[in-house]
Amino acid sequence: MSDKITRRDFIKSMAVTTAGIYGLQLLDDNIAFAQTGNIIAVAQGPLEKGADREAIKKTTKQAIMALGGMSKFVSKGSKVLIKPNIAWNRTPEQAANTNPFVVEAVVEMCLEAGAKKVTVLDYTINPAQVTYDRSGIKSAIEKTKASLEFVDDRKFKEKSIPNGQILKSWIIYQDALDADVFINLPIAKHHSLTKLSLGIKNYMGLIKSREEIHTRIDQKLADLATVIKPHLTIMDAYRVLTANGPNGGTPKDVKLIGQVIAGVDRVAVDAYTATLFGLKGDQIGYIKASNTMGLGEINLSKVKIQNVKVA
Repeated sequence: MSDKITRRDFIKSMAVTTAGIYGLQLLDDNIAFAQTGNIIAVAQGPLEKGADREAIKKTTKQAIMALGGMSKFVSKGSKVLIKPNIAWNRTPEQAANTNPFVVEAVVEMCLEAGAKKVTVLDYTINPAQVTYDRSGIKSAIEKTKASLEFVDDRKFKEKSIPNGQILKSWIIYQDALDADVFINLPIAKHHSLTKLSLGIKNYMGLIKSREEIHTRIDQKLADLATVIKPHLTIMDAYRVLTANGPNGGTPKDVKLIGQVIAGVDRVAVDAYTATLFGLKGDQIGYIKASNTMGLGEINLSKVKIQNVKVA
């Protein structure tokens, strides 16, 4: 697919083509799905409840419902891969990893939509046996029928990046490329190198030789984004790390914002999330580079922001 063809246009054209065979209802469903490319949903949770499990889950689910529900993305029998940030040996209160209650809510919605298998994984920085547990994500997943897996080195494969400006190929976790539905589930946080670690930066947990990405990182992340293509990005901005990222550790650096942002357009989701830190999307190099490559919309005035207030 050419970079000049937007994800929305591609899905809509497929819907129109397919409808002649499968009928008007499928056309309506696919067009509705396509239209979410112009929308990001911002669900505001009740701050007075703090980081309450049920409040976080409800906020997460309301963000996805504002896009039409998980059934717009996950069909019955689908195999779903969910990629949170579980990189660090940190507790949920330290906001270095995706909140476990956000992960739990997304898993539940995928299963309710009829997913045959839901897999959750990350290629972690600290040992996964430790981070999966201390992050609270292992405990959250054990409450569901999803599978929390460690990465398998045999599944990292060399992938051509034909449209990359710097990277022409890289070793990427194949399951993320092959999944029927790939959901990117980052946490919003400060990062010492890229200013912020958001959705596109979360792809680092799907690749080998990460240290080699650190030089000219912004364009390299945009190059990776031309082949790593989540169907849905759900941003955990409930409790965010405002300084000393990406791993943090000091409670004073954590701020309760109480938002979950969801959308098909990963550039728009990242650009909106940057505003929570007092920044614009074009001040974050990899967001700007991804927009320049035609991977999404950075100008929020061109994006419909569906605000949802959760009681």
